[in-house]
Amino acid sequence: MTSKDKTALLIVAHGSTVNPDSSAPTLAHAAEIRRRKVFAAVECAFWKEEPSLRDALFLFDPKSVREVSVVPNFISEGYFTQTVVPRELELNGRITERPNGQIWKYCEPVGNHPAMTELLLKRACEVAPNVDPAETSLLIVAHGTDLNENSAAAAKREAEKIRALGKYAAVLNVYMEEPPLVSDWRKLTKTPNLVVVPFFISDGLHSYEDIPVLLGIPSCHPERSEAKSKDPAANPLGNFTGSLDSARDDVEPGRREVFRRNPYKLHGRSLFYAPSIGTDPGFADIIIEQAEKSAGV
Repeated sequence: MTSKDKTALLIVAHGSTVNPDSSAPTLAHAAEIRRRKVFAAVECAFWKEEPSLRDALFLFDPKSVREVSVVPNFISEGYFTQTVVPRELELNGRITERPNGQIWKYCEPVGNHPAMTELLLKRACEVAPNVDPAETSLLIVAHGTDLNENSAAAAKREAEKIRALGKYAAVLNVYMEEPPLVSDWRKLTKTPNLVVVPFFISDGLHSYEDIPVLLGIPSCHPERSEAKSKDPAANPLGNFTGSLDSARDDVEPGRREVFRRNPYKLHGRSLFYAPSIGTDPGFADIIIEQAEKSAGV
């Protein structure tokens, strides 16, 4: 097995051409892992941002780095983890040996880690610390799509695990684009309190705007300039080196406000809305553990 001083970590994520906030948590987790000096080098690469997945092939000097652990910062297995990332990184399977002798190990996505359940419970408690779980429904919101059944499976798995604990009156996996729909929360739940946790890697248009609209949360951010919201170059994050807190501070204040006005009084009930689970600092530990699991492959 290659020693740590010759092993690098590559975190791969989706990124976005229209929302620079999309990459902020990934970059922040990388900065934290880099600070801990666990690996010889820590880099990020994205499908929709720079550095690209193709660029990642040249990020590590084969003389100083003999092994690269690739950790997908994705919630679930699916098209990107099974097709896009292996294709762009020219991976042959779990282990790929490059012509230069480097060994690249492809790890499981962060969403497969068993600690995901604990992080969801922690996030729910943080956003609604004083509510009685016995009078509360927990909604885990994922995207959902007809194109990839795994997109829904991860949220369903976590809801089942939390439901089995018997802590909340109800635990539901709901979706933006397939039943059960998050917009039907009034029909799906009966409790006086609801806690809603987006099961996404980062806060973006889905968590800032789409899900609040589907929940019926009134708009709470002022009009923002089109240039700032659609031009990643206006707010670059590619060389981000700070903490997750400072990454959050970079997000437009008006957008973050949606997470700060809890509880929302809607239809006679109290609704608590949390930031996306992928912004939790605990993801740095999960990324490291996913990489270390590959060490014995």
